[in-house]
Amino acid sequence: MTMEDFAALLDETMGVSNPFEGSVIKGIIVRVENDFAVIDVGLKSEGRVQLKEFATAGRAAEIKAGDAIDVFVERYEDKNGEVVLSREKAKREEAWTLLEKSFQDNQRVTGVIFGRVKGGFTVDLSGAVAFLPGSQVDIRPVRDITPLLGSPQPFQILKMDRSRGNIVVSRRAVLEETRAEQRSELIENLKEGQILEGVVKNITDYGAFVDLGGVDGLLHVTDIAWKRINHPSEALHIGQTVKVQVIRFNPETQRISLGIKQLDADPWEGVEAKYPVQAKFVGRVTNITDYGAFVELEPGVEGLVHVSEMSWTKKNVHPGKIVSTSQEVEVMVLDVDPQKRRISLGLKQCLSNPWESFVEKFPSGTLVEGEVKNITEFGLFIGLSGDIDGMVHMSDLSWDKSGDAAIAEYKKGDMVQAKVLDVDVEKERISLGIKQLGSDPFQDAVASMKKGDIVTCTVTQVTENGLEVQVDGMSGFIRKSELARERSEQRPERFAVGEKLDAKVTMIEKGARKVTLSVKAREFEEEKAAMAEYGSSDSGASLGDILGAAMRRAQSQDDK
Repeated sequence: MTMEDFAALLDETMGVSNPFEGSVIKGIIVRVENDFAVIDVGLKSEGRVQLKEFATAGRAAEIKAGDAIDVFVERYEDKNGEVVLSREKAKREEAWTLLEKSFQDNQRVTGVIFGRVKGGFTVDLSGAVAFLPGSQVDIRPVRDITPLLGSPQPFQILKMDRSRGNIVVSRRAVLEETRAEQRSELIENLKEGQILEGVVKNITDYGAFVDLGGVDGLLHVTDIAWKRINHPSEALHIGQTVKVQVIRFNPETQRISLGIKQLDADPWEGVEAKYPVQAKFVGRVTNITDYGAFVELEPGVEGLVHVSEMSWTKKNVHPGKIVSTSQEVEVMVLDVDPQKRRISLGLKQCLSNPWESFVEKFPSGTLVEGEVKNITEFGLFIGLSGDIDGMVHMSDLSWDKSGDAAIAEYKKGDMVQAKVLDVDVEKERISLGIKQLGSDPFQDAVASMKKGDIVTCTVTQVTENGLEVQVDGMSGFIRKSELARERSEQRPERFAVGEKLDAKVTMIEKGARKVTLSVKAREFEEEKAAMAEYGSSDSGASLGDILGAAMRRAQSQDDK
């Protein structure tokens, strides 16, 4: 026998190394002592395995004497002469074999997430440890993985390398596959009006996307609640489970519109009976715009207080300076349109009308006092009680001065007295007069004057058309043709300013506050009176004789 034959025979008999090393064999647990299990594998000595190797993730070891168990022989004997065994390696070997088959057949495997490592998590696949990347845990990002720890989960093997001992698994792939199946089933059975349960997936300014189990639907912000919601985040948060109703479904585009408020009763039903016109209610201001403020009467029912209905006196003020958001206010229902879902409200109607209060306190003819708030080309605005203004027209400033001249005597901030002339509650106007505080000199003068009276006038202005005169403080006018009986004497330039002359009152114009006079009419009247007293031209006396006699008689009476 050669040396080669002997070596071959020795290897056949003994092996290059012990044939049991590196293999999985079956053993019997002899006893359990301290933290070890003593196992008989049929070799010259028994082996010891730590109990923790028999434990599964999150569970204590459940073994006892007499149990048959597969173990991995690491070494035939150690320094103490005992067989070195490993339960973990036995499980790993067994698991790797099964996992490789599942990987080749593209089958799912069951594992337990038991730890956290950088970039992901560790998974126990019946003895083999696999890596679960953080991106592969779920379809959506998971903030808290605690509920998934310790419970069996289905996984898909993405990659295996036995030589390096690397396994990468995915839970997401399983969920996506399941999701696709659910999606097909959901789309097939989906119909409008259907009530489903979903999870809020994403929130935008205009609504929220809800995962219905494989398919997303849009929940518009106006369909979240009957009450006003400015942003979906006020009522929803990502990850929240919500019950929704399918409002619209387009099978072609597979667009789904959802609603939550449709699950509750419509608060606008019977709104006319609940909120009759002229009734007063207390509501909460929910939104303020340039044109008014929205007031919530109840959840889901809002009314608009137009800016014109907010204040009796503040006409050109932004609504935000009258009310504030969340403020509780008393309002009156002005109009209800259930079809358009509109309610018109009034804020000022719940407050006393300052014009009605004013006319009760200050009727026409009453004296008032106030500050000049504004001066315009047509009059003065006077501030009155109740934060309202009254107007003195320029024609009511003075009896004897022109409007422009009278208004020039006033400035802003002046305190003035006035008389109430008229109050128009509907038009919200108060007419005041300052000149009415005193008597009308024109009326006083004309009270003792009548048409046909002979009065003495003073020339104030000479014009081409006649003379402007003053009569007892009143303005009068004598036309050019009325200056004399004789045409040659009808010349205004004959007279000078300040000159006095007698004339007959021919017309009193109260509206124009003017008196029309005539010298010619006075002369005719004097002639008529002289002729009646001293004779007539029919008796042979001339008009000159009669007038001369009359003048001589008057002169003689004066001499006496």
